[in-house]
Amino acid sequence: MDDIKKDFHPEQEVDTDTKTTEEIIEETPTEESCDVAPDTDTAPEEPAVDEKDALIAKLEQQSADYLDKYQRCLAEFDNFRKRTSKEKASMYDDGIRSAVEKLLPVIDNFERALSAPGEINTEEDSFYKGIQMIMKQLQEILVSMGVEEIKALGEKFDPNLHAAVAHEDNDAYSENEVIEELRKGYKYKDKVIRHSMVKVAN
Repeated sequence: MDDIKKDFHPEQEVDTDTKTTEEIIEETPTEESCDVAPDTDTAPEEPAVDEKDALIAKLEQQSADYLDKYQRCLAEFDNFRKRTSKEKASMYDDGIRSAVEKLLPVIDNFERALSAPGEINTEEDSFYKGIQMIMKQLQEILVSMGVEEIKALGEKFDPNLHAAVAHEDNDAYSENEVIEELRKGYKYKDKVIRHSMVKVAN
């Protein structure tokens, strides 16, 4: 029993307690170690005013460029549409003139048949009436297509409309007056399909 008491040293126990307290103090986090980490999820700062102005200017320039391209494309398409429409109308007019030009010799032959001398050319003859009806129908077709006869007899000679194939000195007529029409001329929309073949006085 006495031996046990000798081995017991209260100072050692105190030292143990003191060491334990120091260890606890060392393990206690300091204020520096308790600093809160920065929050990376916070919203970024707004750009400076100069950066905003630069961005606005850039977007405005892009908008102006896009508007310019749109207007150019629109103008080009409108020009294309007008050009195409004009070409179609021109092709249609050329087709009419070409068809009428091929038809005119047939009309000339009918006119010669109606004006040829002979007993057959009477109002009572059925053949003569048939030719008259065909001739009238052809003339109506030309009118419906917009084809007009060129006025020649009694008109002043116009090289744009008439082709002079004969000349006669006659004081009964004025200078360059058309006194005879040898073959009729035709025009379509102010464009001559065939010039009138005429005789001119003086």
